[in-house]
Amino acid sequence: MISKYHFKFEDLQVYQKAMDFGETVDKLVKDFPKHGFYAQFVKHINHAIYSANECVSCNTKVKRRGYVNFSEDEKNRKMISEMTKMMSSLRKKILERKTNT
Repeated sequence: MISKYHFKFEDLQVYQKAMDFGETVDKLVKDFPKHGFYAQFVKHINHAIYSANECVSCNTKVKRRGYVNFSEDEKNRKMISEMTKMMSSLRKKILERKTNT
């Protein structure tokens, strides 16, 4: 079943292969020491937060250009705010877990 929120890149063979590879890696690393994963994951969360922050300026540009109205702008800003708060919270929990291991 395909989601009604399907993205075209999900149809790409390279995307499918990357998803398969991710499953292979997941099986391989189950027995690896956990200390190395925390730093890498936090690094990716930081990148995601920076990317979300870039969306703020992009959203501002489309509002200034009249492509979206105030209500749409506000809705986008709310979603970005929620995502960055969630990612920041996740980062904090990971770092706390790292210090407790």
